[in-house]
Amino acid sequence: MMQRVHLSACVTLLLTAGVAVAQARVDEWVSYRDAYRAMVVFDKYGGPKHLLHNQLQVRPRAKGMLDDGASLLIKGRTLQTSLALDPLGRTTLPLLKAAYDENAVLAPSRPLGGFTVRPRISLALRADGAYDATELRAACEQALGYARHGDASARSQTCVGVRLVFSKTSPAAGARVRAGSAETVLPVTRAPAFAGDIDDDFPVVSYRFAPTDAAQLVTYNAPLAILPVFE
Repeated sequence: MMQRVHLSACVTLLLTAGVAVAQARVDEWVSYRDAYRAMVVFDKYGGPKHLLHNQLQVRPRAKGMLDDGASLLIKGRTLQTSLALDPLGRTTLPLLKAAYDENAVLAPSRPLGGFTVRPRISLALRADGAYDATELRAACEQALGYARHGDASARSQTCVGVRLVFSKTSPAAGARVRAGSAETVLPVTRAPAFAGDIDDDFPVVSYRFAPTDAAQLVTYNAPLAILPVFE
């Protein structure tokens, strides 16, 4: 029988929100109930959130552990299911009564050498890859409102822009800004998707809001995530 490890919890203000973090140790698993409680905060939040996505991220302690396509397993007494992870280690956690009642565990499909799981807020993606700056600002404001719901220190911050994170294998990672007849290509850098992540080699594009939002951001290929930036 799998022995339950001690789970430590902390509350951290991320770029996205203040969330409880479940930490896996030697046995490489965390409690489904702990992850459920962290994720359900978003569902219960009464503020505007229709422009946001809430996903659970598996965050290994060593670089490259997710490169071979690890998945996350839910293991309970009467159920077992596999959740695919995207290149950022994220998945949509199903809120299952049976998994909660049975005190199921979340475990990677192969050893990761230790990991944490935490909710991650991102902005909704558009199929056409074109984003009005006014819409991006509105989505960022929704994310900031949710962050303030979890951490009072976020009340002193403002939305200043967004970060677009692309796949390492994207043939044309990047974006351009259209403002009237002018078009500007934004520089691509390499960075972690989320602050503090071990994997720091994702193509990233940053866009800062202008005083007037009469512009459109157009991506060459679909990003993995668009993240709000607060300062």
